[in-house]
Amino acid sequence: MNAIIDMYSPFFDLQNWKTVIESGNDWLIILSLVIMECILSVDNALVLATQTQTLKTKSEQEKSLFYGLIGAYIFRFLVIGIGVYLINFWWIKAFGALYLFYLFVSHFIHRNKEVDPADIKPHETKGIYKYLKISHFWQVVISIELMDIVFSIDSVLTALAISDNPVIVLLGGMIGILAMRGIAELIMGLMRRVPELQGMAYFLILFISIKLFLSIPMIDIEVPNMLFVGVLVVSIIITIIIHQINNRRKK
Repeated sequence: MNAIIDMYSPFFDLQNWKTVIESGNDWLIILSLVIMECILSVDNALVLATQTQTLKTKSEQEKSLFYGLIGAYIFRFLVIGIGVYLINFWWIKAFGALYLFYLFVSHFIHRNKEVDPADIKPHETKGIYKYLKISHFWQVVISIELMDIVFSIDSVLTALAISDNPVIVLLGGMIGILAMRGIAELIMGLMRRVPELQGMAYFLILFISIKLFLSIPMIDIEVPNMLFVGVLVVSIIITIIIHQINNRRKK
């Protein structure tokens, strides 16, 4: 019981919230987490949009996304609390660093593979729902929750590798999730116009995996969180330059 209280006590520490809210540096880190969340969640947004399109009315579509948003926030809160506790073990850090490195490598191996909306068929899971007598609306809500769980684990691990303050990680995740729900089409449009942004995000994941690995006790090198903010800004500038060069080559 005490372990659970210790895991979630930082969320209820008003002084911790006050410190984060009043710190300009913390907000820069939160903004960086929001940007990473948005870029890494493009596929998630596409899946969610496709799931909701199976509902007949706009009211049902909006309601399913709202319920999905609440579920995503609750799950994010629970996972961050557990993650903040586990990330203190060096072997968890090492495993997390290796997993992030795997994500980086895997992305560039499968980078030409895109999510095809035609392949996303939530009604194929009807078998189990039929016996449970769950309406189609709640089938979609459950599908949205499951997708959020799958996609958010990578985001939480990435965020915890950047900052060990659960309030910063929670705010970055919550704002990022809300941004993806509210401006999903805008972000997906930007990603289509500048596809190099996704590659940039995975290079940042490589940086984060190295940062996390260096922090294990046997090495004990702490890379400042603000350095990640600087790397992010430089990466965006370089990505825009590369995009412009690629466009000129095509012409």
